[in-house]
Amino acid sequence: MLLRYFYDEKLAHASYLVGCQRTGEAIVVDPGRNIDEYLRVVEREKMQITAVTETHIHADFVSGARELADRTGARLYLSDEGDANWKYQYLDGYDHVLLKDGDTWKVGNIEFKALHTPGHTPEHMSFMITDTAGASKPMGVFTGDFVFVGDVGRPDLLESAAGFAGTKEVGARQLFQSLQKFRELPDYLQLWPAHGAGSACGKALGAVPTTTLGYEKMFNWAFSIEEEDKFVEAVLEGQKDPPVYFAEMKRINKEGPAVLRGFPVLPRLEVNRLAEIIDAGGWVIDTRARAEASISHIPGTVNIPLTRSFTTYCGWVLPYDQPLYLIIAEDRIEEAVEALIRIGYDNVKGFFTPETVATWPEFTGKAFSVIEQQTPEMAAELITSGSVPVIDVRTRQEFEAGHPVNATNIPLAQIGRNGHSTIDADRVVLSCQSGGRSFVAASMLQRAGVQAQLINLDGGYEAWTGAGLPIEKQG
Repeated sequence: MLLRYFYDEKLAHASYLVGCQRTGEAIVVDPGRNIDEYLRVVEREKMQITAVTETHIHADFVSGARELADRTGARLYLSDEGDANWKYQYLDGYDHVLLKDGDTWKVGNIEFKALHTPGHTPEHMSFMITDTAGASKPMGVFTGDFVFVGDVGRPDLLESAAGFAGTKEVGARQLFQSLQKFRELPDYLQLWPAHGAGSACGKALGAVPTTTLGYEKMFNWAFSIEEEDKFVEAVLEGQKDPPVYFAEMKRINKEGPAVLRGFPVLPRLEVNRLAEIIDAGGWVIDTRARAEASISHIPGTVNIPLTRSFTTYCGWVLPYDQPLYLIIAEDRIEEAVEALIRIGYDNVKGFFTPETVATWPEFTGKAFSVIEQQTPEMAAELITSGSVPVIDVRTRQEFEAGHPVNATNIPLAQIGRNGHSTIDADRVVLSCQSGGRSFVAASMLQRAGVQAQLINLDGGYEAWTGAGLPIEKQG
């Protein structure tokens, strides 16, 4: 048996390729949208992808299952559990098998068994595998968003992200029952989850890529609680607000992602086109680092640096129904386009280089905008005196746990949804955890036409507390 692990750091998403070396057949579990990485492996190993499966309808990235089926002709093995809201809608014309609890199938000599493990979502499956060529007992389980290293999948997303009111407690109780089912399985089983540290699909996922069921029974907090009501309370407590794009991912993955047949090649555009797009209210994402963008910012563009947080921030603030353009170094275009397409931004139309941006003042006769950066020590008097509004753009939970004195909470996602309408001041200080999200927010406010002098708190709340300056807490 061949097992390969793939990991997307920006999404904290893990996927797997399992191959039978005797027959040359392979299956991909929970594929991401860039299917070329799987195709390269099977080409190198002289194998063929004959099957694709996923543990559930994902909320945090666009699945590559349909793309793989279209490109390779592989059979789709997908859950048929859950109610009508959680049924796949794009399967006509594709070779597919709908799975119920206990169903089995083979890829070469490798047997897969579907285990219905609801809680994170109603249709969620885990897949137990046995290499029947050399063993009569299972080796491990692909747990998807059910059991992670040190954590379990959050059961509140249907309510908090997809808008299904009254479902989070039901999901929490289903999750508890799924854990009881897993308690009965052998401790030696390896567990291969679909996410690692940094994912918003749980509260505190571990950074180790794999684990064993026995280890999780001993050290995963979720297995330590034996009373259902206490578990429900614990699993729902402290869950952060999910990224706003999760609802869009659920819809796309249920209805069927567009088949791309390869990522687009973007044209390089000149400064005159940049001026036209901005004047027309178009969306231009400046991927340069904050230090560079802060001194040469073009009003109307949104600064989202191409870091590990790029995908999440884009999903928080960018629209899905309008074309996007990038300001980016040519050697990073492929990375940015892939990150955007992985969360459903398929309509990326072109790019501008930083060198093009440098010609902006000469071409347009307009000066660059400067988004001022101030350290906590520099901004302390403004903030502590209450003489200027302070907007903290972190999540509600982060804000309530502690924030600079006199701050008001408008999360970044709300800044992107008319959050500027409440701002009526000559100067505004923006703050977040470390200064990244607040700079994105500053560029969003400028794009929305806010005329106030915008001051970004460099280093954010971490630097503020590090300087020993006054804070407030709620609750």
